[in-house]
Amino acid sequence: MLLSPFEWTIARRYMLPGRGEAFIAMVAGISLVAVMLGVAALVIVMSVMNGFRAELLDKIVGLNGHAIIQAYGGRLDNWQDILHRVQTTPGVTRASPLLEQPLLATFNGRVEAVIVRGNTASDIGRLAPKRVGGDVASIKPGSNNVAIGSRLAENLGVQVGDTLTIVNPAGRSTPFGTVPREIGYRVGAIFEIGVYDYDNSFVVMPIPDAQTLLLTGDSIGMIEVTTTDPDTVGATLAPIKAALAGKAVVTDWKTINASLFEALAVERVAMFVVLSIIVLVAVFNILSSLIMLVRAKTRDIAILRTMGATRTSLLKIFVTIGFVIGALGTLIGLLLGLVFLYFRQPIVHLVEILTGQNLWDPSIRFLTELPSRSDPVEITVICLMALLLSFLATLYPALKAASTDPVQVLRYE
Repeated sequence: MLLSPFEWTIARRYMLPGRGEAFIAMVAGISLVAVMLGVAALVIVMSVMNGFRAELLDKIVGLNGHAIIQAYGGRLDNWQDILHRVQTTPGVTRASPLLEQPLLATFNGRVEAVIVRGNTASDIGRLAPKRVGGDVASIKPGSNNVAIGSRLAENLGVQVGDTLTIVNPAGRSTPFGTVPREIGYRVGAIFEIGVYDYDNSFVVMPIPDAQTLLLTGDSIGMIEVTTTDPDTVGATLAPIKAALAGKAVVTDWKTINASLFEALAVERVAMFVVLSIIVLVAVFNILSSLIMLVRAKTRDIAILRTMGATRTSLLKIFVTIGFVIGALGTLIGLLLGLVFLYFRQPIVHLVEILTGQNLWDPSIRFLTELPSRSDPVEITVICLMALLLSFLATLYPALKAASTDPVQVLRYE
């Protein structure tokens, strides 16, 4: 299918605008731009959708693990034996006890609903890369220090070193009724996970301090589990789930966040289908421009046939013209998409400045920044799809040109 020098010369001549061919050249240019925008839109949207899923998974799993084991009633009393069994299960990389309870926090008259988490020292240490203020190392058992999310700190007006009061409505009983338990904690560190719901509500403290606040004794709320592969967490924890049947429930990240990730999967497929239509429309532009070119060059085609040009040569010439338009549009669209993704955050800020609208509200979008993660396989599929559609669009006009009868065309010339 390689072109001979003669065929390439004719194809190149037809691809460049000539006298009286400005309209055909304009249509061909529109076709190239349409393919470029279609490919760029697909690359940008699919990369952003992949980034959403990856960032949500990384941030959610980074704080909650791949699965949790929780007893019926919310309290694990014999958790040491269960923890040991989980830690020795093949495929489990980490397992740690956890306490979690929604409570209230107050500071200078401000009240916010919070989620108190009691973590081990190693789990609290994992917050160090997310620290935006204070020292995570100061969060030790008995230190009366806690770490809170950045959005919660903003809402309460709390800074590192301030004393935050945690209120537990299930306090001590007195002759006058139940008195809520109020304990003041010094804010030792402020962290930012990047997920709005976490940064807006979490208060992290050592497990012994959480047990004292929640009056749970030595029991814990759940066991957090991390495995080697989050996608196979169900199979990895199947033996644990069977052994704890009737005692505790094993819930993985897919179940906990099922609605969120299913919605992302459906939206991802829908966006791919809808944006593929843009590429299809661009391909129809290539088809129309080639048909116009064949009609305009009918006399030239007839002369080429009389000079010895074969049907195969004409077929290859017009296929090459249309395919080059599609290939250039695909290549430029790919580069445009990658450049847009690289500068995506400044572009979002620029649009916000121009429109005066907050396009990326973390309370709605879950994440604090527009994410992106390009999949080479997916990008390859997008490019191949655009090239294949471009090739198919050239077949009809190329066959029409190859079937031109020079006798009929030149009879009255």
